Formats: sequence, structure tokens, C-alpha cells
Amino acid sequence: MTWADPARRDAFELWLADVAPRHGLDVATLAPASADASFRRYLRVAGAGGTRIVMDAPPPLEDTRPFVHVAALLAEAGLHAPRVLEADAGRGFLLLDDLGQQPYLAALQTAQAAGDGARADRLMRDAIAALVGLQRGVPAAALPPFDEALLRRELDLFPTWCVAREHGIAWGDAEQQAWQRTCDVIVASALAQPVVAVHADWMPRNLMVCGGPGEPANPGVLDFQDAVAGAVTYDIASLLRDAFISWPEEQEIDWAVRWWQAARRAGVPVADDFGECWRALEWMGLQRHLKVLGIFCRLKHRDGKAGYAADLPRFFGYATRVALRYRPLAPLLRLLEPMSERTVAAGYTF
Repeated sequence: MTWADPARRDAFELWLADVAPRHGLDVATLAPASADASFRRYLRVAGAGGTRIVMDAPPPLEDTRPFVHVAALLAEAGLHAPRVLEADAGRGFLLLDDLGQQPYLAALQTAQAAGDGARADRLMRDAIAALVGLQRGVPAAALPPFDEALLRRELDLFPTWCVAREHGIAWGDAEQQAWQRTCDVIVASALAQPVVAVHADWMPRNLMVCGGPGEPANPGVLDFQDAVAGAVTYDIASLLRDAFISWPEEQEIDWAVRWWQAARRAGVPVADDFGECWRALEWMGLQRHLKVLGIFCRLKHRDGKAGYAADLPRFFGYATRVALRYRPLAPLLRLLEPMSERTVAAGYTF
């Protein structure tokens, strides 16, 4: 194991020496499991009851307490999330259940490449069922609000990092006014929606393929520490229009209808008319896509993680498709065009 900070390494070794005997951990097996776009990283270690995951979340850059809180809420709602076996908030270490090594993203990409629509459909239906379980079973009141201030802070990532930093474009008064009008209609749509528990990153990269014989239900749910109380369409938009895999629109609509029907049966507050629900989903997805365009550029320029920028065209494609469809979003098109260039002119092929 490599540590950039010797003091962090020493703190970890002290913590691991304390928890390892209680869980039968073989510290010699410790190895990297994964990293993400934050400052967290994950390690896998063998234990008496199977492998376990260690989260390394260095304070003050990361706070493990929201993860512990939301993990308990998900467990109470019957979702398949990792149990927190040990928690040290002061030092930023958690010991967790290991949900395996097969992310939804890899399974869906394999199914898509093989033309195995049935496999993809089964996985996505499981993800939709679990999402309805989250929206029905996790109390929104137990989570921080996804309010107007947060919606606008996220949208501000786009002009700051994608427009100015990535593309070197300085907006004049006309562009600034067009941007503010676009933000106003997007935020108003989000705030008008029913409020439920929102995972905030319900996408294939954060879901694990589980559900084999004797295993808990599929999927396993990860990366939920940023859960909020927000718009009912946020998570389904994240699932259907993902950062790393895309689907034909007719398939998106089919899965969206299945979610909408299941949500209504479960008592989740969704629009009575699917057309209105679909519009709200598209506008909510646009807020997320503009945010992600900013985040991916920030990862490249601030954090040295340039690989995320390879998927910028996918998000320009998503954003352009929605802006073309709805008259109140038309001002966004002329803001996108100088950056997306041929992506917007020719259309992004999913």
C-alpha cells in the first residue's frame, strides 16, 4: 500500500491494528479496491467471514458521518447496502461489508456490447425496483434538503469550470442573461416536484450486481453519503441518462414508464400524467448534466483526473437534446454550441 501522507499511514495502521482482531482480518491481504471522484479510496481485506472493505476518507476533506447515517436508513428500508462494521469518524476510517466486484456499469456495458437486451432489462428493472423501495422507505425528513441554493450552486459549476476553464469562453451580458433564464426555469421545475429521499448518484457505477443464491437482493447500493431530500425524478434521471453508458430514447421511456407505474403503486408521489412526469424528468436530468459537465472539467483541471473529460460529449448530447425539445430551454442552445461544436451540429450518437 502506498500513502502520500506518512501521518495518514500511521493513523491507519493504528486503527487497523485495533479492529483487525475483532473481525479476523488478515492485514497481509490488504489491497486497493477502488477509488472515486472524491478524496475517498477503498481497500479490500480478507476476513474470517469473507472479504471486507475499508473506506479511507481523510478529514477534513471527507466526513464519514453522513455515510453511516444513510447506511442505517437504507438498511431500515430493506435495501442492500453495506453494513458499517466499524466507524472512526475522527480519523476517517470505516470497515464495511463487501458487496462484490461486479459493478452494474460493467455488466450493462457487456450486455449492450453483446446485444443482450434481456440481461440489461433484468438489471435495470432490479435497479428501478430498488429505487422505488428507497423513495418509499427512506424518510425524506431524515436527509438534508436539496434546496434552491444547492441547485444553483451545482449549476454554477458549469460556467465556472466547463465554460471558462475548459473552453476559455468569457460570457457577455447577453450570455449571462440567457444562462440565468435557463437556470431559473430548471430550478423552478425541480422545486415544483414532490420531495422524496434522493440517493443523488443512482447510476450504474454505484450499483453492484448481487442477488445470487443465498445472497441479498439485487442490486447492492454504494456511494450514498450525499443523499438528500429532493425532486422525485432526480434518481431515475440519473439512472437512465448515465455518465458512462447511454440508451436509445425509446428504451429510456420504457424504463421510465415502468418506474412511474411502480412508484404510483407504492404510493410514491409522482405526477398522475406520465407526459408531465417525463418532462420533469428531462428537466431534472438537464440540471444534473450541466452540473456534471462542470464537475468533470473540475476533476480535470483542479484534481488532475483528466479521464472524466472523455465523456463530456455524452453530456453535451443529453443537454442539447433536451434544450431542443422545450421552448423555455431554447436560450441554452446558443450557449452550448460554441463548446460542443460538431457534437451539437451533427447530434451525439448514443
